[in-house]
Amino acid sequence: MHNGRVLTIGQFSQFTHLSVRTLRRYHDAGLLEPAQVDETSGYRYYTADQIPTAQVIHRLRELDVPIVDVRQILRSPDPAVRGELVADHLRRLEAQLDRTRAAVASLHRLLQPERAQLDVEVRHVPAVTVAAVEGEVGSDDVLDWYAGAMAELDAVVSSPAGSPGGLYDNSLFETGRGHLLVYRATENPPSVGRVHPVTLPPVDLAVATHVGEHDDIDVTYGELGAWVVNNALAVDGPVRETYLVGPRDTSTSTAWRTEIGWPVFNVTP
Repeated sequence: MHNGRVLTIGQFSQFTHLSVRTLRRYHDAGLLEPAQVDETSGYRYYTADQIPTAQVIHRLRELDVPIVDVRQILRSPDPAVRGELVADHLRRLEAQLDRTRAAVASLHRLLQPERAQLDVEVRHVPAVTVAAVEGEVGSDDVLDWYAGAMAELDAVVSSPAGSPGGLYDNSLFETGRGHLLVYRATENPPSVGRVHPVTLPPVDLAVATHVGEHDDIDVTYGELGAWVVNNALAVDGPVRETYLVGPRDTSTSTAWRTEIGWPVFNVTP
């Protein structure tokens, strides 16, 4: 039994700024039951104390919270539980916004009528022994795995030489899972935990530098791939990335510089 004067659905609509159609939809979905429903006419009536609930539902649905989650939030008597349910959804929304921003940035770059030509260098890199962490990783787990591996390297490599780097097996791009190796060059690579010495073989690399955030690094990959093909070269082996300047160095993303190096060989005499 609700206390207070009942309001017609029209009055309730005016007080909540929700259309009559929306209120009927909330009722049909089991989100907001009217205080009374006239058995003869079917008219719905509400009370003033239902106004905040209606507005909470509206805000949650504006944030695309699924109906089943809205029900759970409304029915939970524990404010902490309600808060955590909302926070979970907001985290999902923020991740979705990040993906949307990344896609928009990539599209702007791809659709520029006159894009700057990529500066590519073919460079011979001699063999080098480094301190490395390696493993089989799924594409969705690369960022977390990389952060953990680099933290281990930072903890045990006391005198790194040069910028950190990584080798990314082709199967990571082809099947979504592949071999990853991240490393720091150092004079005496240690063997501690997952960190161990690895000798990287000599290689000829087609190298280009990706500038800025990594959201559109795939565009640079594509431009470098086109350059390789157009210069009668073939890709041979895992791609190498070198992190000249990155989030570990500065929070200013426009200053980030990532070298992409594809092992190549000449396909013409």
